Amino acid sequence: MPVRDTPERYGTVSRALHWGMAALFAAQFVSAAAHWALPRENAVREALWSYHGTLGITLFLLVLLRGAWGLANIPRRPPAHDGLLGRAAVAGHVAIYALMVIVPAVRLLAAAGSDRGLSYLGLTIVAPREAEIKWMQAPSEWHGEMGWILALLVVGHIVMAVVWHRMIRRDDTLQRMAG
Repeated sequence: MPVRDTPERYGTVSRALHWGMAALFAAQFVSAAAHWALPRENAVREALWSYHGTLGITLFLLVLLRGAWGLANIPRRPPAHDGLLGRAAVAGHVAIYALMVIVPAVRLLAAAGSDRGLSYLGLTIVAPREAEIKWMQAPSEWHGEMGWILALLVVGHIVMAVVWHRMIRRDDTLQRMAG
């Protein structure tokens, strides 16, 4: 199995990033759903929510790595499909990538301007401020809504891969990433 992408299939690194991040995003969406759906002071809700911030930062870093890897492999990647559906698929992927960057970025910006600061895996990234910086807080009001839009796009991505490509068209699109 080649490490880098080829015109026939995605390489080991692309696959590991794709499927590893898929599992982490599933955990992230479960934590958000539990936080939204379960009552306060619920042990399951609190346990699942406890990793949401750390996992969000981890995913943000992985998205940046995955984006850089993808850009470095563009000339070798499997070609996109032609026509209107091909352009729609590209637009869908761009929207997913954009939200995978924007959703955590607005929360990181808010954390950097907060009186609580920002730490990651025990390391202080931004020290707590004496007072919150309001303009840094404002965009994070949309963090949750954008996160749910991202979740819906991911569900659409899965449906298109499994139902459209695998079951209806019976092409090898899913196999190029699944192996």
